[in-house]
Amino acid sequence: MLPKLSPDHRIEGLNDVTVCDFWAWAYSDILSNRNRSIFAEFLAGLALGITDNSRIEWDAIDLRYKTFKIEVKSAAYLQSWEQKKVSNIRFDISKKKAWDAFTNEYSKDFTRFSDCFVFCLYTERDKNSANVLDTGKWDFYVVLTNDLESKFKDQKSIALSRIQKICEPVKFSNLKNRIDEVLAKSSTEKENVIF
Repeated sequence: MLPKLSPDHRIEGLNDVTVCDFWAWAYSDILSNRNRSIFAEFLAGLALGITDNSRIEWDAIDLRYKTFKIEVKSAAYLQSWEQKKVSNIRFDISKKKAWDAFTNEYSKDFTRFSDCFVFCLYTERDKNSANVLDTGKWDFYVVLTNDLESKFKDQKSIALSRIQKICEPVKFSNLKNRIDEVLAKSSTEKENVIF
């Protein structure tokens, strides 16, 4: 795992240009699907206090918290491109074969690797008011992976309306507590977990 770069880390050979200049150029469109998804992972990691190290791009799961593995999914009604209407909200829950960054191995089977999913919804519907950096405009739904397995089996995606039938949303300020509550349900399968 690589350490995080400092925003004022200079890019060699470019005088006063820093890595922060690169980040601002590359990632300012946080409403775009890719950047918004990474920002959602950051919010979940920040809530859990696990953003000290840099993000691992190709790991099988998004966050490792204590002994747990957490998958983070993001969706929004608004997109960076021109829309005739707001987007329908669906989240990917498909089973995958994936590479584990810590074992350096690919999985043999298609599976859901995490202990829980955090579904992150950017709720703003007015593009003129869009500010992805406003955590008050995000709702978070936390679901045990075992519950997804039992209710949705091999389904590849899930509509927001189906998620809302199995759990209530929380705001960022309550996200850590909700994740801890949900993971406590599966802690009988884990050893030495203290919340």
